[in-house]
Amino acid sequence: MVTPEELSTAISVCLRAALDAGQISVDVPENVRVERPKSRDHGDWATNIALQLGKKAGMVPRDFAQVLATRLAETAGVASVDIAGPGFLNITLEAGAAGELAKTIVEAGAAYGTNQTLVGHEINMEFVSANPTGPLHIGHTRWAALGDSIARVLAASGAHVTSEYYINDAGNQMNIFALSVYNRLHGLPVPEGGYPGGYIKELADVVADAHPDIRTLTQDAALPIVRQAAYKAQMADIKETLNDFGVEFDVFFSEQKLHSAGAVADAVARLREQGHIDDTDGAVWLRTTDFGDDKDRVLIRANGEPTYFAADAAYYLSKKDRGFTEKIYLLGADHHGYVKRLQAIAACAGDDANLNIEVLIGQLISVNGARLSKRAGNIIELRDLINWLGADALRYSLGRYPADSPMTIDPEQLKKNTNDNPVFYVQYAHARSRAASRNAAEKGVTRDGFDAALLVHETENDLLAALGQFPSVVAQAATHREPHRVARHLETLAGAYHSWYAACRVTPVGEGTIEPIHSTRLWLNDATTQVLANGLDLLGVSAPEKM
Repeated sequence: MVTPEELSTAISVCLRAALDAGQISVDVPENVRVERPKSRDHGDWATNIALQLGKKAGMVPRDFAQVLATRLAETAGVASVDIAGPGFLNITLEAGAAGELAKTIVEAGAAYGTNQTLVGHEINMEFVSANPTGPLHIGHTRWAALGDSIARVLAASGAHVTSEYYINDAGNQMNIFALSVYNRLHGLPVPEGGYPGGYIKELADVVADAHPDIRTLTQDAALPIVRQAAYKAQMADIKETLNDFGVEFDVFFSEQKLHSAGAVADAVARLREQGHIDDTDGAVWLRTTDFGDDKDRVLIRANGEPTYFAADAAYYLSKKDRGFTEKIYLLGADHHGYVKRLQAIAACAGDDANLNIEVLIGQLISVNGARLSKRAGNIIELRDLINWLGADALRYSLGRYPADSPMTIDPEQLKKNTNDNPVFYVQYAHARSRAASRNAAEKGVTRDGFDAALLVHETENDLLAALGQFPSVVAQAATHREPHRVARHLETLAGAYHSWYAACRVTPVGEGTIEPIHSTRLWLNDATTQVLANGLDLLGVSAPEKM
């Protein structure tokens, strides 16, 4: 009995055995939830499964609990099972069973924490998707951090995940973008509704370097060249910034290619076949009100031009055609109106809007003391935030709060090398554990000996418990799309480690004899190193060797 997952399996086995023996009559769930009791006096783990199933089985929950407790107490690794209150089961593991977790973690390495909760799920997750008309700014920062971390915990829980950036490179905003760069090349004023930032001059210089004769061409001849070259340079800037932030995408999907490949017209035809199209006043409409939208949406205007909504529909169908049964959209706080219309597209396409599409809305963030970009003038650039605060501090601070909660980042706190700075607190625990391992090597302590039964100190029990909970925390983070659960658990783990480090020695005092307890504790130390590193990686944060 090493991990909560294995204990959960053991409880399920006992339930099925009781069912086969005719002691209970109830459907046995595949997974039984176990959790840490609030007081260590109540054992190592607890479950309320008897309360959940007792009445369904036509039994008093305490009687149901007694049947289960008798069988569970005979399971290898279980020291005792007590029934509390109306039917809670408090389970105490044998010292050796609990301590064996340290070796399990070290041997599993980077795989510890991964789980099979979402095996078989094919997920496309789109996030950031900023227009390629300017640099990434503070509004994109939160979704870049959270989107990437959500993708990581989904993959760690067995899902096949494709992270995707939808490039809005079609439409009038690209024409205005190109004209803004063209005007800068010729020293002309910013066009009406155009882009005034200093980065436009940088893009103009890039275009001029790539096409030295660009100023000799007519505007009609120059604009397509300017548009393509400036777009390419701006996307390179966006990708570089994302890379500096530790965010990688599997797919960069071009909206323009939807149009040029005829996918928009094809989408309209497919939706018409589904019976959800109306032709009114010369325009083509999708009856999204049939599926909860507040009004029907125009796909093709009366002048024959497709709307942005038509491209959204084509994009959804593209994801469906590529085999993604689940599509997750991460949108900003100003996109609440998109939820119903995206769900309506899914329903019109024959999908289940409750299963095949999920729209997450994030709230705004602010950073105290952040300055407007010198390049863009009217925005706070992500690049400047990274240079100012560091990618690790930003990623961790953004990752430790739910997406739907507004937040303000305090730069002064993030710069402190103190325990009230969460990212420092967790990273320092990792660095400290690595220092302990190096010190052990210098003293001649190795992992050659291991005796799990020696890990009986109170702080060791707490540390082992925190280590054992990690896989279930990852699974819950994936299921609920909440990577902040990982961050908060890492802080609990770091606290347990710091307490253990202060109370228990990995090396003997002075020239003292190296004993099995030292080797065993080195396993526990290194297990903590591994879990901290695995958790930080899920948040896109580095695990430093030294601090």
